[in-house]
Amino acid sequence: MFRLMFLFFPVLIFSNILKVGKNEQFKTIKEAVAASKSGDSILVESGVYKEGNISITHPLSLIGIGRPVLDGEMKYEILSFRANNILLKGFRIINSGEDEIKNIGAVRLYDSHYSTIENNIFENNYFGIYVQRGYRCMIRNNKITSTRATSQEGIGDGIHAWVSEEIWIKNNYIEGHKDGIYLEKVIKSYIYRNYSKKNLRYGLHFMSSNDDVYVGNTFDNNNAGVAVMYSNNVGMVANNFINNWGDANYGLLLKDISFSKIKHNRFQSNTTAIFLDGATKIDLFKNDFEDNGWGMKINSNCMENRVINNNFINNTFDVSTSGSMTMNDFKKNFWDKYEGYDMDKDKIGDVPFHPLSLYSLLVENNPSIMLLFKTFFVDLLDKTEKIIPSLTPVNFVDEQPLMKRVSI
Repeated sequence: MFRLMFLFFPVLIFSNILKVGKNEQFKTIKEAVAASKSGDSILVESGVYKEGNISITHPLSLIGIGRPVLDGEMKYEILSFRANNILLKGFRIINSGEDEIKNIGAVRLYDSHYSTIENNIFENNYFGIYVQRGYRCMIRNNKITSTRATSQEGIGDGIHAWVSEEIWIKNNYIEGHKDGIYLEKVIKSYIYRNYSKKNLRYGLHFMSSNDDVYVGNTFDNNNAGVAVMYSNNVGMVANNFINNWGDANYGLLLKDISFSKIKHNRFQSNTTAIFLDGATKIDLFKNDFEDNGWGMKINSNCMENRVINNNFINNTFDVSTSGSMTMNDFKKNFWDKYEGYDMDKDKIGDVPFHPLSLYSLLVENNPSIMLLFKTFFVDLLDKTEKIIPSLTPVNFVDEQPLMKRVSI
């Protein structure tokens, strides 16, 4: 039995527990880290610790008891992970230094693999967590907030990952940063059930990041909920894009992206729910677009996208485009503006629906025309369009509009 334990739990057998506190063996965390060996655990009692930068260079568990505070005094990168298998848990980490060149923040992972940051509170930091060349790291159940800047230039991201693989970001609350979560050249990662709110740019931002998935997140009242740029094969499933409202704000911004899926999401109360620019081969399936200014803005450089089985309800404009041609497929969507009929009772309208109104085309080319919204002039345009439908692109049409709302 002892031999089996020796084989399967070598770290458990040889690891030590070091305690930090006023009445403990170690008075500072740095002293305990220096005395520790790979696999040890350091338990830190409650209190305020102002120790500058703490660099961890071997596998270690750093665990707070009673939520001890690590204060960077607005000068330091508070914790630096320079090894694999590091656990950080149970701390309140505040007031990091600020450096726009070095991008310092509260916690930074340098080439760290299999590390975990969980159940911490980050407040008033420049960057919250910065992952550099990370691999299979977990960031979960943290609260990351900041009020130290009022412009994008004065603050870093809540969670920032660069050139990393298999990063798991789960159940975090992030507010007040530049981007809530920023991923650049990050692949095969999973973003799950985070709440990203009131960030100054994007709630979640992909840049040149492929083969990632984000599921069940809420993006509330950001400049834009999510931006996916220069990326391929991104799965976007069951997220809430809400209240991203203001001049040129979006629920979801897609820029030069292809081969991706957008399914079972809710877009509600955004200036524009989705803006597509240079997007190709995207499947939009079973999403709700409700109470938005624009449901979809799709530039004429987008092609081979499929918009199927979605609900468009109470949007000022369901769809708008910048050109006269469309190379995308709209089919079997529910449009609350549809006034057709279903004589054969197959739940599909007998006449096609043209979601692109002449008025929305005019607004796209001249935004000042919005002043005429809900006026007699606009009513006249709508009636003219019904009499002469060729005024809008003839191929911008749903040939099989649904008579009832789709269950998402």
